[in-house]
Amino acid sequence: MTSFKTLMQREWLQHRFGWALLAGVPVAIILPLLTLGQVNFGEDTTAHMAGSMPLFITAASLAATVMVLVGILWSASLIQMSGLARRDHGDRSNEFWLSLPTGDAPSLAAPLLVHLVLVPLAAVAAGLVAGLLVSLVLVTRVTGLASWFTLPWGTLLTAALAGAARLAVGIPLAMLWLLPLIMLTVLAGAWFKRWAVPVLIVAFGLAGLLFERLLGLPLIDAWVSRLFEMAGRALLATGGHGLTIEGQSDLLAGLQAAPRWVASDVLNALAALAQPVFGFGLLVSAGCFAALMWWRRR
Repeated sequence: MTSFKTLMQREWLQHRFGWALLAGVPVAIILPLLTLGQVNFGEDTTAHMAGSMPLFITAASLAATVMVLVGILWSASLIQMSGLARRDHGDRSNEFWLSLPTGDAPSLAAPLLVHLVLVPLAAVAAGLVAGLLVSLVLVTRVTGLASWFTLPWGTLLTAALAGAARLAVGIPLAMLWLLPLIMLTVLAGAWFKRWAVPVLIVAFGLAGLLFERLLGLPLIDAWVSRLFEMAGRALLATGGHGLTIEGQSDLLAGLQAAPRWVASDVLNALAALAQPVFGFGLLVSAGCFAALMWWRRR
């Protein structure tokens, strides 16, 4: 466990500046634009949300900022992990890392855990903080600073934390669904270097065509589509809750019900794991991981 923690700290020391830029630059650009630019929600929206604009703006700012930062950092992490196998080969520092008594499995698992799970989770926390700043600027521009301080912060923060908890569960589950595709990409990067993604796309296309011609079933396309579909359901709401907002009372009711909705969604997302396609994905991921360890030893 000590060596695994050290490997995780290596990821932090190596990538912390890039992570800070990816999280800080969008906020640093958005805040001045909102402060100096023109803010207009339209007459229809303003009339429809009369009396509840500060609450609506704050809730929307929190949700949008969290999703933007998670999307940016998660996308960057996926790009980083596509070259995981050969990232230390350019300067031959892989010889140093191979000389350490850390083992092949921890050396591969630590960066995967940090980049695919911990970084998006950190983006959720950063998004909540940045969302508060964005909402402060927007509410001040639209209705005045005093209205921001008179918001029902107890209800609002409870809903925001419930949403963050939903993402904290959904991000690892979504990664588990997408793990076979990620591990296939990492393994292809080990063998084909920069040609990994094109080779993988061609391989999936030919395999899908072969299965469709021989069996009459688009198995590969259906499998990939199913993985993305279930990853989306694991990450976002799966309960099918409807909410019609006519005023502040409806918005408050929705925010108050958020923890209950989150609990239901988490149960649905966990229950969705009991599918053969998920078990098959784990087997593919385990096979790719074993192949990566074999390749690393060589």
